[in-house]
Amino acid sequence: MADKTLKIEIITPERIALSDETTSVVLPAVDGELGIWVNHAPLLAGLKPGVITYKSGSSDEKIFVSGGFAEVSNNVVSIIASAAEKGTEIDFARAEAARQRAKERLSNKTPDLDVARAEAALARANARLSLKK
Repeated sequence: MADKTLKIEIITPERIALSDETTSVVLPAVDGELGIWVNHAPLLAGLKPGVITYKSGSSDEKIFVSGGFAEVSNNVVSIIASAAEKGTEIDFARAEAARQRAKERLSNKTPDLDVARAEAALARANARLSLKK
């Protein structure tokens, strides 16, 4: 691996969603966006549902992750997530329907509503929909 690049890997239970070389990565960390560059200090971070942005050649690429964890060590960014999808893999109609269901649940709160679960579903749907072009 060249001294001026990072390797980024996103792994889900079903597959390796991404394996690429990059010069920078921006992660949706639990405490806010986290920028990673070549020779970054080692770290472990929790991720919230959101979009990972990374450089591929001269263009910015984006991929949705459902949350998870990121480890940075020796110019390798390893991400473990339950789901990861490129914009071309997302069913935007399904994501919009999920967003509407989550909004309805949150606006019509019932005593048995799991608010955290509904908010998480809304966050995932919004993150997926942010990749719609």
